Amino acid sequence: MNFISKKIKIIENILDFLYPNPTPTLYYVNEYTLLISIMLSSRSQEKKVNEITKILFRKINKPIDTICTPIENIKNIIKHIGLYKTKSKNIYDLSVILIKKYNGVIPKNISELKFLPGIGHKTASVFLSHVSNESVFPVDTHIHRMMFRWKLSNGKNVKQTEQDAKRFFKKKNWKKLHLQIISYAKKYSPSRKWNLKKDIIYQELLNKNLL
Repeated sequence: MNFISKKIKIIENILDFLYPNPTPTLYYVNEYTLLISIMLSSRSQEKKVNEITKILFRKINKPIDTICTPIENIKNIIKHIGLYKTKSKNIYDLSVILIKKYNGVIPKNISELKFLPGIGHKTASVFLSHVSNESVFPVDTHIHRMMFRWKLSNGKNVKQTEQDAKRFFKKKNWKKLHLQIISYAKKYSPSRKWNLKKDIIYQELLNKNLL
């Protein structure tokens, strides 16, 4: 077993022990609301997003609901989320496109998804990781940080980190690892006040001279 393989095995074994059955933590009720939740969570605290979407999705849970709702009403509900004005407009505009172009059904193709207002590569990847079998490994700030700390990527940009993650981890584990690494990073390896002694994976890799 080579250097990288040993490192990957340790990481996956610890993640599987800590998070054997990882589940999404964003609140949603169907595919449409899942896409909206992911979009709203960009540059926003997940806890706050979940508080707001539990109210929002009583009003809108399909594209037709949204286009029948004044944008000002949506703004008022999500006003405590970052970039709420832009996000409100994007929710409305993408709903119009979904109705006109896709009969209200969200496309499962990453290229088509990225053409929707407010849906970038990461949002599209996260959505597809939940609802399709498309080969995606969404990389957010937490996964980006962990890949750098584990010295599996150089940390230069998210695109490179995604390529490295896909190269080192088996495709069948991508969906699970996406959720596991985010949960682990938040609890054991935060960006601020990082305590190396509490970072189980980092300590294990250090002890095995794999860093």
